[in-house]
Amino acid sequence: MAIVLGIESSCDETAAALVAIGGPDDADDDRRIIAQRIASQDAEHAPYGGVVPEIAARAHAERVTPLVKAVLEDAGLALSDLDAIAATAGPGLIGGVMVGLVSAKALAMATDVPLIAINHLEGHALSPRLADPELDFPYALLLVSGGHCQILRVDGVGRYTRLATTIDDALGEAFDKTAKILSLGYPGGPAVEKLALQGDPNAVKLPRPLVGSGEPHFSFAGLKSAVMRAKDAQAGSKGVAYSDADIAASFQQAAIECVTDRLRIALDTMPDIPALVVAGGVAANAAMRSALGDFASARGIGFSAPPMALCTDNAAMIAWAGCERLGQSDPLDIMARPRWPLDPDAAPARGAGVKA
Repeated sequence: MAIVLGIESSCDETAAALVAIGGPDDADDDRRIIAQRIASQDAEHAPYGGVVPEIAARAHAERVTPLVKAVLEDAGLALSDLDAIAATAGPGLIGGVMVGLVSAKALAMATDVPLIAINHLEGHALSPRLADPELDFPYALLLVSGGHCQILRVDGVGRYTRLATTIDDALGEAFDKTAKILSLGYPGGPAVEKLALQGDPNAVKLPRPLVGSGEPHFSFAGLKSAVMRAKDAQAGSKGVAYSDADIAASFQQAAIECVTDRLRIALDTMPDIPALVVAGGVAANAAMRSALGDFASARGIGFSAPPMALCTDNAAMIAWAGCERLGQSDPLDIMARPRWPLDPDAAPARGAGVKA
């Protein structure tokens, strides 16, 4: 059995986890989370309605060492029992990434255990395989989070082909901005989902950006602006009958239809793909998961999504990516990266700029 410590600090969650692979018979399908802890920063960032990078970095610095110590104690293990230490090395808020990566370097140097620098996006991309040992390569991946919205073909560890990306905002960001428009607080995604349960998804006519364009790329800036106009109309006109819950439900439905339309175009280029996988923070949205499951079923392909606890930023997915990369190591002078595409050779999306 191999045991990997994972450290995650790319945004506003400080996390540490221990993941094991193999067992008495050294079976790769024996994979499990031994211990994990996450320290949320929601309270620190809530007054600002979003993540403040400097506050996040300081919180990571205060919490990462106690978290690592705690997961080792939870598991009854010592640093000497580890086979590797995996840490997010990017992409993300550079201050936070540096805190986690430097901590992992120090532990690796002190224990002479291999350091594995993990791409945060790869952590999401591979996370469903931690919970589903039968999920094999290749598969189509919908990666949807606060900072990323992509469709990729996953042919193996480190083998990613990007088929689509957002040309402006990520879907998770659109959820958060919708929550801000509706004064729902932070974090916004879960608040929008909860309110949407009380609303009519057909009450507010919102656009479906790029639907019908023939391209698989995403755009959510126009949808976000339409939500703001709907809220302004609601506040300024006695003839508007819809509620905030209707706006939330209509926004969520529009997002789902945009995503499934983009997936249809992308999957048409991959007739050999046997399964669709969704990962990232937005994958925790129950309505989105249900719609994607129905979409995959209608196409006659499998569908896999990680457990809710593995959708948002967590260290178990980083430790698991380290398990997938066991046998390799990275030098202790490896640098933290604010940007780190899974497919660096992908052509820029039309009009996307740095979002590509």
